Amino acid sequence: MSISLRQLRAFVAVARSGSFTLAADKLFVTQSALSGLIKELENSLGLRLFDRTTRRIQLSEVGRSLYPRVDKILLDLDGVLEEASNLRTLKTGSVSIAAPQLMAATFLPEVMAAFSAHHPGIQVRLVDCVVENIMTAVFSGEADLGIGPERTQNSDIQASLLFDLPFMAVCPASHPLAREDRVRWRDLLAQPFISLRGEFTERLSGELHAVFRDQALTPGTEVSFMSTALSMVSAGLGVTSCMAYAASMVSLHGLVMRPLIEPEVTRRFFVYTRKERAASPAARQFNDFLRQYLAHPRFALPVHGTAPEEPHHV
Repeated sequence: MSISLRQLRAFVAVARSGSFTLAADKLFVTQSALSGLIKELENSLGLRLFDRTTRRIQLSEVGRSLYPRVDKILLDLDGVLEEASNLRTLKTGSVSIAAPQLMAATFLPEVMAAFSAHHPGIQVRLVDCVVENIMTAVFSGEADLGIGPERTQNSDIQASLLFDLPFMAVCPASHPLAREDRVRWRDLLAQPFISLRGEFTERLSGELHAVFRDQALTPGTEVSFMSTALSMVSAGLGVTSCMAYAASMVSLHGLVMRPLIEPEVTRRFFVYTRKERAASPAARQFNDFLRQYLAHPRFALPVHGTAPEEPHHV
């Protein structure tokens, strides 16, 4: 049995209008073409769907039984096709982004608000977490995209460079280091240093050790979140370093930020996605929008090599 959508739509159109003429006009076909579609459908089913007279046409008993179900099938199909079209044209959809707590509390909400203004039908959900959980969120499907610093991961994750940022010194406005235009790492580490625990400190320690053979990175305090470190610096418990994108939160704590030199240490940030999983139109659009937003002059970060297109695999 071979039944086409055209035949089913012809059946529903005639059943609704009770007229071949009106149904043909609605479907933009000739009456003879419409009659042919109905005859093909009846032959395929082996059933008569309409009772025809010289004066009118009406559903047969079988036709009356089949019509509600065929009508529902077409309505459901049209709904699916409309939803697919809306997803493709970004009239609807959703995207979830996993990001470090500090990034989620600083510039990402600004990006999300700008994106929503351009695409009000797309729901954007933010998953704020520690850096080590970003890959897990992407791999499990909890997040469509992950944004975070470089981390070693398995071959199921694909990473594309977003930006490269230098570390900045953070201290109270009254601190002697705040009087400097730029701060040397040696001078910063001579102060009680508050750092993030885990891979953040391990990577930074290795990079600085290559320069300072006689001085190790030995934080006085290690915390899980940069917001905690900033609060401690604000309380006069030490100094810290963070990425330039945290400038708004640094200011909220009444602190100042200075470029760190000798050496200038940078950290690369990536957009992480799951391999072998096709990104939704909404996820692709947000990724593109994020890169365009960060590249715009109004969003001025002291980045190095902003958002190249070639992918980097980890």
